[in-house]
Amino acid sequence: MHTPHDPYVRVRGAWEHNLRGVDVDIPRDALVVFTGVSGSGKSSLAFGTVYAEAQRRYFESVAPYARRLIHQVGAPKVGEITGLPPAVSLEQRRSSPSSRSSVGTVTTLSNSLRMLFSRVGDHPEGAPRLDSDAFSPNTAAGACPKCHGLGRVHSTTEELLVPDPSLSIREGAIAAWPGAWQGKNLRDVLDALGHDVDRPWRDLAQQDRDWILFTDEQPVVTVHPVREAGRIQRPYQGTYMSARRYVLHTFSDSRSRTLRARAERFLTSEPCPVCAGRRLRPESLAVTFAGRTIAELAALPLTALAGVLREGDGGETARVLTADLLARVATVTELGLGYLSLDRATPTLSSGELQRLRLATQLRSGLFGVVYVLDEPSAGLHPADTEALLVVLDRLKAGGNSVFVVEHHLGVVRHADWLVDVGPLAGEHGGRVLHSGPPEQLAGVSESVTRRFLLEAGPPPVRTPREPSGHLTLGPVTRHNLRGLTTRLPLGVLTAVTGVSGSGKSTLVGSVTEEHPGVGRLVTVDQKPIGRTPRSNLATYTGLFDVVRKVFAATGEARERGYRAGRFSFNVSGGRCETCQGEGFISVELLFLPSTYTPCPACGGARYNEETLQVRHRGLNIAEVLDLTVEGAADFLTGTPAAERSLRALLDVGLGYLRLGQPATELSGGEAQRIKLATELQRLRRGHTLYVLDEPTTGLHPADVEVLMRQLHGLVDAGNTVVVVEHDMDVVAGADRVIDMGPGGGDEGGRIVASGSPAEVARAAGSRTAPYLAEALGR
Repeated sequence: MHTPHDPYVRVRGAWEHNLRGVDVDIPRDALVVFTGVSGSGKSSLAFGTVYAEAQRRYFESVAPYARRLIHQVGAPKVGEITGLPPAVSLEQRRSSPSSRSSVGTVTTLSNSLRMLFSRVGDHPEGAPRLDSDAFSPNTAAGACPKCHGLGRVHSTTEELLVPDPSLSIREGAIAAWPGAWQGKNLRDVLDALGHDVDRPWRDLAQQDRDWILFTDEQPVVTVHPVREAGRIQRPYQGTYMSARRYVLHTFSDSRSRTLRARAERFLTSEPCPVCAGRRLRPESLAVTFAGRTIAELAALPLTALAGVLREGDGGETARVLTADLLARVATVTELGLGYLSLDRATPTLSSGELQRLRLATQLRSGLFGVVYVLDEPSAGLHPADTEALLVVLDRLKAGGNSVFVVEHHLGVVRHADWLVDVGPLAGEHGGRVLHSGPPEQLAGVSESVTRRFLLEAGPPPVRTPREPSGHLTLGPVTRHNLRGLTTRLPLGVLTAVTGVSGSGKSTLVGSVTEEHPGVGRLVTVDQKPIGRTPRSNLATYTGLFDVVRKVFAATGEARERGYRAGRFSFNVSGGRCETCQGEGFISVELLFLPSTYTPCPACGGARYNEETLQVRHRGLNIAEVLDLTVEGAADFLTGTPAAERSLRALLDVGLGYLRLGQPATELSGGEAQRIKLATELQRLRRGHTLYVLDEPTTGLHPADVEVLMRQLHGLVDAGNTVVVVEHDMDVVAGADRVIDMGPGGGDEGGRIVASGSPAEVARAAGSRTAPYLAEALGR
């Protein structure tokens, strides 16, 4: 009997994170947008439930060994899901960025370019054809032998190793050497080798100095230690290691971050002398296409690369290969990323750029019948580029796929076929589906916070721009695509810096940091993670955890047992659970799959041992306090001024729904940024501060944007200066000054197209921002 195809994905009883037993039907083969305030549970539904279940089924079908894993990791907390096709996730989570990962490797465009060079590149007369591996700096066949394909080499100099040449070796002339016994040992070895360790460094012969600092020899000698007060030390065999060798060895091999950082002070990093930073061996750099090496092509913006590929000539094979490359480059360019080059390192990209690169790669894969789950693909996009994004999403849908998007951008929300609105509020006040249906039907849902912005938005109230209290001259800045740009930044007002992706906004505001005349203090708040392991969390980052530990150490029970504040830290032995060493999780490493965390079998995720958990304050133990939300903690810790200030600041930036112990690895870039902002706001300070924020509204629902902007305007009213890089036109419309960069991205950007009040910039000719700003101003 043929079962009719169910056009819906049906979710029953979803309890993941803060979801309250959600039942919802979501249509397939449609563009479905999930909305709701930050922390309402929309990601828990889209990623934590729908995508996680699709992934679990995939694992189960792939490998028997994966079943054990699923058992450990746990399936999503959901009754059942029917009608679910395979899913592909494009999250903004940063995978650990390696210095070898680049735009070319993420999009696999590098592979195609290497194939082109191997098959149809012009090889020198008489040289054998190289295979495509020889054009990759990440393979033994292609990497420059001197720098191993990294493009830079670390070296050191006598000036760095010996900052004060008037000292003798015994007095510590060689600053780079380790301290304590190891340093004394090296000195004794030199003494035994016949070097004078008591003469000032500058009086030693140059060849001796060079040998001491730079030799690669490691002679072994018998050291007769000088008798020290009452201790008889026996002779021993000591090995010599030069200062350069010690520093390089420490820098590349030491496990200790402190030691590595110390070693780095004595090193210079410069382009590799053999490959001049191009990372490939000479044979590979001798091959050209259209007169250029592969390194030269990889350094071009994609738009320029496409131009060169069109010119290139090399017969039928070349035509087929370049046609494929051009089609794939076009997809990336269409998403507003034509200003990127293939050799641009992944860690330098914003999370929005990285996600759109993955999206472009997916578009070319031609999959059919899958669910794409996307996390705010409009993040970091200028309104002009958002229109291109919608074209791409429509194309994925037209290819027979379902597109599920977590999104706040109203342009994307209005474009949806179907809207799932989660809420009404964040954390424990959210987790319900308020509406699942066509967007216009949201009008009948009074509880929805999204409704007001989607359907009732009138023009914003007209603000009279504040007058600046002075100016700060920036520049001339020459970096990335800015060529000697100079501008004046108004002080005492809120300035929005606008422009398409890659126009130079972040580069311009990044230059503020180096010059401070007229600025009391500079605070830069970016979206980088506040920590890379589950050990760092909201409470540790804001300093709130110190306060909480002191509160517990002051309880009668703790005093009786002699527990000090350190007992209540999960980062040191004593109070923590030793099975997971206070992580609360055990990491499961998998072949070919990302490592996953599973709750510790001993403490069940509580992170502490039994004894520590017996100490209670107002009825809760330390693990239960870490489990409180910021809102809940505000009640619990009333009367502790230091904690109240921290929590108030977090509530003010709209983070009341986060748990104190929420691991840093679970926070979005926008949340990390607001935590940093709150940490700044809780500091009681006088004097002028300049706040620089890079896209602070990313990941925020319009209702949360209102809360954040109240804070930022409050900072300006208190006499500070705020500069935001921003794409949200409602925020830009409410600024005092606008600096619009452009006109395009990459080589076509890097100039100031217009600057002035929002109303002035909205009328500027040649600005790609102007029409959108004019629309936001409602005139």
